[in-house]
Amino acid sequence: MSISRFSELGLAKPIQRALKERKHSIPTPIQARSIPDLLKGRDMLGIAQTGTGKTGAFALPLLHRLSGAAGKSGPRNPRALILAPTRELAIQIGDEFRAYAKHLPLRHTVIFGGVKQNSQVSALQRGVDILVATPGRLLDLKRQGVLKLSDIKYLVLDEADRMLDMGFVHDVRKIISALPQERQSLLFSATMPDEVSKLSKDLLYKPLRIEITPQATPVETIRQSVYHVSSGDKRRLLEEILGDRSLSKVIVFSRTKHRANRVAQQLTKAGIESDAIHGNKSQGARQRALKRFRKGDIRVLVATDIAARGIDVDGITHVINFELPNEPESYVHRIGRTARAGAHGAAISFCDNTERFYLRDIERLIGAKINVIGNDPEGDPVKPPSKSRNRNRGATKSSKKTRHRSGRSAKHRKGQSNPNNGAGRRTVIKKAA
Repeated sequence: MSISRFSELGLAKPIQRALKERKHSIPTPIQARSIPDLLKGRDMLGIAQTGTGKTGAFALPLLHRLSGAAGKSGPRNPRALILAPTRELAIQIGDEFRAYAKHLPLRHTVIFGGVKQNSQVSALQRGVDILVATPGRLLDLKRQGVLKLSDIKYLVLDEADRMLDMGFVHDVRKIISALPQERQSLLFSATMPDEVSKLSKDLLYKPLRIEITPQATPVETIRQSVYHVSSGDKRRLLEEILGDRSLSKVIVFSRTKHRANRVAQQLTKAGIESDAIHGNKSQGARQRALKRFRKGDIRVLVATDIAARGIDVDGITHVINFELPNEPESYVHRIGRTARAGAHGAAISFCDNTERFYLRDIERLIGAKINVIGNDPEGDPVKPPSKSRNRNRGATKSSKKTRHRSGRSAKHRKGQSNPNNGAGRRTVIKKAA
């Protein structure tokens, strides 16, 4: 079953009122195809690109079901848990819940690392119905006894592939193993690598599978182009392109934090309003940069890949890859910052001689050649050496001994039991409400 208008769903009146105030009347494809079954309590595996309305797809049915189940008055443990890989994404999800639940007597809070925990602890102690969290901080507060997960009835893993890319797989499994087995679970991912597929099989029970677009395929409304340019000429080319004021809201991506800072400083010096956002910035600094970018106080935000899925800003006209990512999937997530919600956008990439192999991988992934502006170099790209070969080549005797010792300990640990094996498998299935 699918729907053409939100009014057809029979959502709680306070939710319908919030939708009307936001002028949301027609659901996106993922919302239209998923919400009717989610309202019945089904588990779901959603494969969709960023900007497709995933948050609404899980937030609206979750809020409807919570609104129909009376919670305790006063302090209470969370009944719904949404896990996100980055603090930016967690904050954005929290903002969406605040808007949709504006007229409901439900409480929510967002917890993440990189800031003091006092205010987060206070919110949990007052009691919440919905908890949006990054895995590390959630486990910290659980270990301290501040947070209890015994009442969780709804679990959402958002951007699961990014979560696993960032090394959270063990944290995620620890969290899942601490949850009640009787729950509704949803997993959303832009791509479906083997590790995410395995996690979904452990987590979900007879899930509804919805795939809105082919995996890792950029939306058709993004105009993609590439300049072949030497690394030393990238700065000049960037300033030249940004001289066109029609590029009114631009994200520039670099591979490293140091490069992001340097590019932002150089652009500011050249009279182009810019700021940088990356993992070494404090949470306050990152939020201030995003706020300035949203308001239009700066034209350019320079970011690393940690922000590729955590920036949800309307009206981004262009994405510029100052450096191509060494993982082709990251290219898709980067350019997905523009052309959101059906709008048009453009992605411009700079490619030097050392990055041509990355470009070949990107074109293979998206199944298309990217339009070349200027000259197209001849000859095949040279594959960069693997990281493992680089590490082995520079290994010293002491490092080899260290690896040998760690290998023995790993072998020893292999025979030990793992309390997290099979985390998330359910033996009790809750019937639809």
